[in-house]
Amino acid sequence: MQDIAGIVLAFLPIIAILFFANLGQGQRERGEPAGFFTTLACALLIIVYGTGILIGFTAHLMGFIVEREPALVASLASGVGESLFDNLHLLAVGLWLPSLVGILLLTKPIRVAVSHIIPIDPESPVDAVALSFTMLIVINLMTTLGVGLENLAKMLAEDGGADTGGTIGSLWAQQLVMAITAAIGVGWLTRRNFASSLRRLGIVPPTGPQMLIGLAAGVAMVFVVGILGYLAMRMGLQANQDVENLTEQLLGSLFESPWGIVTLGLAAALGEEPLFRGAAQPKFGLILTALLFALVHSQYGISLSTGIVFLLGIVLGVIRMRGNTSMSMITHATYNITLGLLAFYSIPFMEP
Repeated sequence: MQDIAGIVLAFLPIIAILFFANLGQGQRERGEPAGFFTTLACALLIIVYGTGILIGFTAHLMGFIVEREPALVASLASGVGESLFDNLHLLAVGLWLPSLVGILLLTKPIRVAVSHIIPIDPESPVDAVALSFTMLIVINLMTTLGVGLENLAKMLAEDGGADTGGTIGSLWAQQLVMAITAAIGVGWLTRRNFASSLRRLGIVPPTGPQMLIGLAAGVAMVFVVGILGYLAMRMGLQANQDVENLTEQLLGSLFESPWGIVTLGLAAALGEEPLFRGAAQPKFGLILTALLFALVHSQYGISLSTGIVFLLGIVLGVIRMRGNTSMSMITHATYNITLGLLAFYSIPFMEP
C-alpha cells in the first residue's frame, strides 16, 4: 500500500498542473486573456524545477565534501550505502540541468523555436507544460544512473525483492494513474467530456482487422527482438548484467504466474499507450515520443534494451499514425504477454 500511495503522490503534482493548464487553455479557446490558471500551472512547475535545482546543487556540495573527506563516507554508510556516494556529481547535474531546461521550455521564444520542429502550439498553456514535463523523464533517468543500477538492484535484494502481489498492485496503480494523467492532459474534466477525451486519445472500438493487425504486430516484434538479440551476441555485444539484475528484482516475480504475465501486458498497454501514443505523439511527433518512451524505462539505463524499447516505440507510433491508439494498445499488450510466456516456459529469448 505504501508503494501505491507513493505512486499516486508522485503523479498528483503533474495531474494538478495539467488540470490548471487545461483551465487556462479553456479560457484561451473562449477568447479570454491568459489568466490565473495558466499562471498557476507555470508557477507550480517552476516550483517543482526550482526544488530540483536546489537539491542538485546540494548534491554537488555533498560531492565536494566527500572528495575532501573520504573517511566521512565510511562513517555515514556501509555496504551498498557507500557506493551511493560515487556518482554524486552525475546525480547533481541530472537534477539541476534538466530542471533549468524545463523552466526555459516554459518561455515563449523557446516554445516558438521548438514549434518549428514538432507540432506544438506555442500559445497553448497545455502544450507549454507538456513540453516542459519532458524534462521530468530526463531527471528520472539521470537519477537512476546517478544512484546506479547495481545499487538499486542490491537495495531491492536486501529488502527481500518485490513480492508478486505488491508488484502487481504497484504496476496497476502506476499505469492507471498514467491513463488518468493522459485523459486530464487532453482536457477531461475541464474542456472535454470523457467520450471526447477518448477520441482525442485515439481510443476507439477497434475493428476486426485492426485487432488482427495489432496481435500480429505484437508477435512479430517479439521475433524481431529475438533476431536483434542474436545478432548482438554474434557481434560480441553482451547483455548488461546490472540491467538484468535490476529488471529481475523489479519485474521477475511477474513472470512466475499467469496473472503476473497478464498484468505485465494489459497494465502497460492501458497506461503507457494513452499517455505516449494517445496524448503525447500528436504533439511531439513520432521520434521524440518514441525517445521519451524509451527513456522513461529508466531501469534499463542506457543500454541495448533502451534501444529495443525505442524501436518498439517507433513501431507502436506508426501503428497509432496509421490506425489508432487502440491498435497500439493491442500490439503492446501482445508483445509484453508473449515475452512473459516465453520467460514463464523458459524459452530462450532476449527480454528487453
